[in-house]
Amino acid sequence: MTKRISHPDHSLPALGIRQPWAELILRGEKTIEIRSSQTQIRGTIYVYASRKLATTPHAVKAALKAGIDVTTLPTGILVGTVEIVDSFPAAEEHASAAGVPAELLEGKFGWKLANPKRLKKRIVPEYLPYGVWFYPFVRKNSGTRKQK
Repeated sequence: MTKRISHPDHSLPALGIRQPWAELILRGEKTIEIRSSQTQIRGTIYVYASRKLATTPHAVKAALKAGIDVTTLPTGILVGTVEIVDSFPAAEEHASAAGVPAELLEGKFGWKLANPKRLKKRIVPEYLPYGVWFYPFVRKNSGTRKQK
């Protein structure tokens, strides 16, 4: 039986991802996230659509291929969740699932993503990103929730 998560879930970390990549993850079209390091994190995380758009040629190409008008995509907000199920050195065969050219994968790591879910209602985080990972509802240093 699948565990139901109510949102906001204060225990979940978030990963900042620029658009259109966040949208492509939620659509299930981008199943590997490319990063400069591996991650030990497994399980459900929030997808935070970063405030800045990805403007690299391969991001523009991916958006066009998917029929996405990036100017209409949400930014600066939690848009969904996804599970990280694996982390591994990226290789040429991961290029398509990552949406990037194979030559950009050298020395990088792939994070295998599964079960993307779009939030029914987007959530404005109480705390903004301060690194690769952040907790949208918990202070970085104190580990305590914001008092309302």
